Amino acid sequence: MAGFDVHQHLWPRSFSEALAQRTEVPYLAGDALHLAEGTYELDLGEHELDTRLALLDRAGIDTAVVSLQPTLGLDALVPSERERLEQIWEDGILELTAEAGGRITPLAPGRPREGFAGVSVGADRLDDLGAFAPTLDAMRGVGFLFVHPVSGSPPASAPPWWPAVVDYTSQMQRAYFAWLARAQERWPDVTVVFAILAGGGPIQLERLASRGIDTRSTLHRNLFFDTASYGRRALELCIETFGVEQLVFGSDAPVVDPSHAAAALTGFGDSVTRLVRQDNLIGLLS
Repeated sequence: MAGFDVHQHLWPRSFSEALAQRTEVPYLAGDALHLAEGTYELDLGEHELDTRLALLDRAGIDTAVVSLQPTLGLDALVPSERERLEQIWEDGILELTAEAGGRITPLAPGRPREGFAGVSVGADRLDDLGAFAPTLDAMRGVGFLFVHPVSGSPPASAPPWWPAVVDYTSQMQRAYFAWLARAQERWPDVTVVFAILAGGGPIQLERLASRGIDTRSTLHRNLFFDTASYGRRALELCIETFGVEQLVFGSDAPVVDPSHAAAALTGFGDSVTRLVRQDNLIGLLS
């Protein structure tokens, strides 16, 4: 079943070249991406537009929403260098969007910008809502906010999977509950999509109830959760909590093959799959 994917990452060639010219994290050395949290082998060919469009065809995805992943750690750079790299990505991704004929929709890193469907930010931006408030004010009724993990901090000798499985999920739970506690009342008209099911945040609502909080007070129609990296059991728990209308399809391609996220939905039947992969996202992108 064709539809949308709200969670993909795509690098214009100009951005990859800019990373390759750097000698401090984040930087590229051949096919190795060096980050503060570790070093990862990657295939830059997966960021070529023709390759990405072929992937969308195989996965039955009409349109991919792409963002510049905060896990690169650009926010840790001096502002001038962060802004330079973000500008290179933004200019390049707008060119790719034009070439893709409607199959690529970009999110701007950090703040609203014309030509983008919304804004992508790191989960840690919700720690300081005072500093983040101007961005949220500017987003009232404009696109949507995509909250994504930032670079992890694995302990010494941690296995390679530690940042993605431990750090990213804990960050996303923190961001989700920060929004519920301090932001929802002020910005109920800002649509927010939390990556990776908010790190399983919805599953923690039962624990919240054990502390005397009525979980019905946490059910807000402007909050959505992308399915990236999760399977049937986690999706079932989220559907039981929110219903299917607040789940949206995300894959985290090219880091994760979209077929895994798609397969997790098939067991729920065509109607659920259509809502998660099509209908729920149409409202976000309209």
